This record gives sequence, structure tokens and C-alpha cells, in this order.
Amino acid sequence: GDTVEMSIESAGPPVTMIDYGGSNIRSVQKAFEFIGARVVVTADPEQVRRAKRVVLPGVGAFGPGMAALHERGLAEAVLSAVRNGVPLLGICLGMQFLFDESEGMGRHAGLGLLPGRVVRFQHQPLMPDERGLKIPHMGWNQISHEAIHPLLAGVPEGAHAYFVHSYYCAPASQTDIVATSEYGGAFAAVVGRGRVFGIQF
Repeated sequence: GDTVEMSIESAGPPVTMIDYGGSNIRSVQKAFEFIGARVVVTADPEQVRRAKRVVLPGVGAFGPGMAALHERGLAEAVLSAVRNGVPLLGICLGMQFLFDESEGMGRHAGLGLLPGRVVRFQHQPLMPDERGLKIPHMGWNQISHEAIHPLLAGVPEGAHAYFVHSYYCAPASQTDIVATSEYGGAFAAVVGRGRVFGIQF
């Protein structure tokens, strides 16, 4: 696959960012570059297997996204990297890929790195006189810390983050939830187990 290496100086190995053909790759790449990271964007499974730090961004539908990862050999490459102890960060749809399955437009298997499901926000109002939730959940919302975690270092309680999603992750284990946000009830905004992490915003 095509590979582009950015010439930004930083300590440590570069961040290997997976481009499977359906992600918000450029905006995520620019964010990492802004904080001084050296970024390698790749669709090459072998480069992902050899990576030292992996980021899996994504937007859109779960099923087609997972299909694209499998078709390009990237799903197995990600699993191989994680088995080798490489830290993995999933962003937006990339966070949802970390879980066992999604109910989006049929049932679709995820990477199975974190136990749990991806489910849709419900339109139903919480009370008879309330209007239903607007789907997708889109805009700025606050996050609440559920655990002390390196991903939240320097992020104050109640900080605002920008969300765009119709589905949310429902981890099987509460201990995998690092931070939550509220939209018709609390949902997982940041997750983590071992060296596997995800952020929905």
C-alpha cells in the first residue's frame, strides 16, 4: 500500500496511522502532528505489524469499515501488533471496531479486543412530555472521568469534546470505561484495557 512519512521531529517511534480507505485520516493526522508526533500513514499490513504505536481512526458505518479492514489484511495486522504488545488507539469508529460486535445495519463482528457491543442511540423520549433524542449525537459534550488514566492526563473533569455518532460502545466490563459522556444516559466516551485504548470523540 501507499505510505507517507511526515518529517516532524519527535522523541520515540513514529505513530503508525491506518488508512483503510474510509477514515477521517487527514484530520487525525494533523492533530497528532500539532502535538509534535511523527506520523506514518499506511495501508500496508506488514508496516502495521512492525509498528511501535498504532492509531486506527474511522468514520462511517461499522460493517463496511470492518469489511475494508479484512479485505486489505489490516484487521489481522492490528491483532498481530496488539499480541506483540504494541499500544493501539481507536478513534471514533476506530474505537467501535475494538469491540466484539455492532448492531449497525445488521450484526457485524468487530476486532474482539474489548468485550462488549456497539449499539444505537434510541429516539424514544425519556419522559412523555420530552422530545426524542436527535440522532446522530453531534456537537460538543462534556466528559466525566471514571478512572485515573494516562489518556486523561491534563484533561480536566467536565472538559468538552466534539462528538459525531449514532452508535455508542457498551463495554461488557465497567472496568474498561475510562470516561463517560451523557446523551439520554451515560455512555462510554473513553475506554481502555492493557495497551488497547479508544476515544469516541
